[in-house]
Amino acid sequence: MDSFEWNKVFGALLALAFVVLGVNFLADGIFKHGNPETAGFEIPGGEAIAATTATDTGPVVEPIGALLASADLAKGEKVGKKCVACHTFNEGGKNKVGPGLYGIVNRPIAGSDGFGYSSALTAYAADKTWTYEELNGFLYKPKAHVKGTSMGFAGIKKTEDRANMIAYLRSLAAEPAPLPEG
Repeated sequence: MDSFEWNKVFGALLALAFVVLGVNFLADGIFKHGNPETAGFEIPGGEAIAATTATDTGPVVEPIGALLASADLAKGEKVGKKCVACHTFNEGGKNKVGPGLYGIVNRPIAGSDGFGYSSALTAYAADKTWTYEELNGFLYKPKAHVKGTSMGFAGIKKTEDRANMIAYLRSLAAEPAPLPEG
């Protein structure tokens, strides 16, 4: 290839660079970008989410005790489908990535035989059981309830869904735990 051909190639590349820069300057002039005056926007008719406040022990979660008596087990089972990749629900079910959940209500935390719990959950578990309140807080946001837990689940934000799920978990026992009073 002679020098005239090389000049054409370099000239074409230089022209392409000028076109790209020109389009970029033109786009910057047409489309204004910057930070909005107010962050986010309100969705009309959106569902209100239960207010939580952070404390040293994690978020304060709306209680579900009153909802458990009228909870829908079928809806709880449906919510539980999110968990089947990591947990089993049947009696005698083998541990998976997470421990089996059959009979979890009132079982000691980190108390499933043969499962290797994270050191954070083991430390948290000292003399604690999976009460309705513990399950409610943990299922709301596991990583906030037990700092350092290896459970990668984001949580169940809707109070009614958590109540249905916990009622479903309660039903998974030879003798379901008594419902909380009040």
